[in-house]
This record gives sequence, structure tokens and C-alpha cells, in this order.
Amino acid sequence: MVCKIIWGAQIPWGGGLKRKIILHEGVFDQIISLDNLFKAWREFRKGKRSKPDVMTFEYTLEDNIFQLHQDLSSGSYWHGSYQQFQITDPKARVISKSSVRDRLLHHAIYRILYPTLDETFIYDSYSCRNNKGTHKAFARLQEVVRKISHNYTKPCFALKLDIRKFFDSVDHEILMDLLRERIEDKKLLELLENIIRSFSSIRHAEFISASPVEILNNIRSFDFAQDDKARKSLSVQDDAESRGIPLGNLTSQLFANVYLDPLDKFAKHKLKAKYYLRYADDFIFLSDDPDILMGYLVEVNQFLKTNLKLNIHPNKIYFRKLRWGIDYVGYVVLPHYSIPRKKTVKRIFKKVSSLFKESDLGKLAQALPSYLGYLQHVRSHKIRVNLLELVGSAAGKIQV
Repeated sequence: MVCKIIWGAQIPWGGGLKRKIILHEGVFDQIISLDNLFKAWREFRKGKRSKPDVMTFEYTLEDNIFQLHQDLSSGSYWHGSYQQFQITDPKARVISKSSVRDRLLHHAIYRILYPTLDETFIYDSYSCRNNKGTHKAFARLQEVVRKISHNYTKPCFALKLDIRKFFDSVDHEILMDLLRERIEDKKLLELLENIIRSFSSIRHAEFISASPVEILNNIRSFDFAQDDKARKSLSVQDDAESRGIPLGNLTSQLFANVYLDPLDKFAKHKLKAKYYLRYADDFIFLSDDPDILMGYLVEVNQFLKTNLKLNIHPNKIYFRKLRWGIDYVGYVVLPHYSIPRKKTVKRIFKKVSSLFKESDLGKLAQALPSYLGYLQHVRSHKIRVNLLELVGSAAGKIQV
């Protein structure tokens, strides 16, 4: 057993347990063991076996895993470079992709650390956790709204906030301090710091500002700084370079929840907020008293700046009454019923129309279950009927 759990009293209203989990010496050895690396590989390869880089790695799988194990054991492992590309979901995001070797290690780390660290998070944290997610977050919101409004007979108010450029703003030293509070294994801390320092939002920004030609000619590998040992000292980086975690690393999901855990605990234990939910960097307070919510805004803003070097997005501060509709994680809750977000519905119909124009029936068939799955959780019968009619019309015209 490599972790020790010190138990305490239950905090009311889903605030987590008053406990400290310490990962002792030996966790690093558990992570880099051949057994764990091979198990991590079997998890990692699901749905990726036809990818060229995965096929190349798997061709000499045992040699590659034994070499990774040796490099980790000897202390010679160094996190490699990143390739970057843009996706739109719907807004443009830059995804940073590590090598197969590094992503395998991320899985090996995650499968050991996640179960232990997850126990320290509050109940109402819903991003990148088992048995959580957007649908659970929205179901919880509906439950809370019913409680506060006494089955929609009394007022209910919501304050929804978003952190400005969260992934690019994560301070490496603060993140390392939070990990040190939980981990005593020095080798593990060195490995995690290696991964964290491998990425910088400054270099990430260079990719975003590059011209399309520059991006095509140089899908960023950051050869100049990311994977060579010019990063000689992990502790003396320029402050501007010591920020950011990459969208794309599995470990970033865990690091994000660790980084925002102090915010969750501040909301539950210091502000005594009975109803607080967070999904990634999007969080919401609910109350029957709007003045209380305004007080939370001031306190949270100060806490984020002082303790986590984060800022609330000034254009994403939303104060809502229940009767206006409370928009969260893609849906809108109203008295007695909930509906899909209007922007999302418009985007679905626009995408279907676009696939129809491209005569791409295959992609249309692939996308439809996802769209219907999104809509089925709320009142949307008319929208689904219209969508199926549009798809049926499109399919008929494509066949003609």
C-alpha cells in the first residue's frame, strides 16, 4: 500500500472530507513498473491502433516499453516535443500532442494517481472524473434549483463564472506546490515536474500567432526548447515561461482538478456556499439571495488572483434568475422543464446542412446519434423531429 489516508469529519453539502492523502515513497516505482506500463499501453491503444505513430510504436512494443522503463529507472527520461493542431468545438482550440512514448507514460501515471487524488475532490466537481461529466452536472443543477425554489414556487438565482484562459494561465510553481502537499515521493515529484515544465503557454502562443503557412511548414515540435536539455534547470525558468498546461495531455486533466481544488474548498469551506458546482473552469453558485451571490463574486475574484494567479473572464460573468433560464454545460434549466442551448441547436442544424451540401451521408450517419443523444436529456421533441426530417430529406436527395 503506497498511500495513507487520514480521515476526519464529513463536510456538509458535498464539500469533501477533511482529510489529507499522502503518496509515500514507492509510488514512482509502481508507476514505472513493467506491469503498469503494459497495462497502460492496453488502455492507451484503444481506438488508436490504426494510427501510424501508434502502429510504429507497437511494431517494436516490448523494446520500446523496456527502454522507457530503463530511462525512467535510471533518471535519464526527458519529456519529448509537442505537435500542435487546431480544432473547432465550436471555438478554435490548439491541441498539443505528445509522442506515443510520452502519452503512454501519461496513462501509466494517471491510472495510479487518479483513484487516490480523486478521493480528495469535492462531490460537485464534474470534469474529467469517473461517473461525473456534463449530464451529471446538469442533473445536479436541476436538483439544486428545485430545492432552492421549493419546487419552482420561490425565487432562485445563479452566478456563473468562467476563468480567463485557464489552461494557459496555470502557474507551474503553484501546481508543483499543490502536488507537494499530496506527494512525498521525490522521484515522482521530479517526474511530474518534468512533464509540467515541458510545456509553456508562451511557446503555445507562438503557434497561435503564426501564419497559416508557418503552421503548415512547422507543426510545432518546439525543437528549440521543449525536448532538448537546454531546459537544464527546472527551477530557474523565466516566470513568463513557467505557465500553462497543454490541452491534449491526459495528465493535464488531473492537474487541472488539482489546481482548482483550492477554489472548490474555498467555496465550500470558507464561503460556506451550500450550492456550488464546477465543470472544468466553468463554475456556478446558486442561492435564494442575490446579495449573497454578489458577495461571492468579490471574494472569489480576490482568491483566484491572490492564491492561484488566475482571473475571472470579465465578459463571462452571468447573473441569472431561474425564470430567465440558467445556462450551464450546454443546457438551460427553467421552471418545470429544461431545454437545449439555442446556439448549440443552431450549430447542429448548420452542420447537418453543411454535410448535406457536401453529399457526405457517411459523416451524417456518424454525427446523428451524437446530436440526438445530446437532445434527449431535455425537452426537445420538436427539435428532434425537425432534425430527423432534415436528415431524411438530405439522405433522399443524396441518393438521387
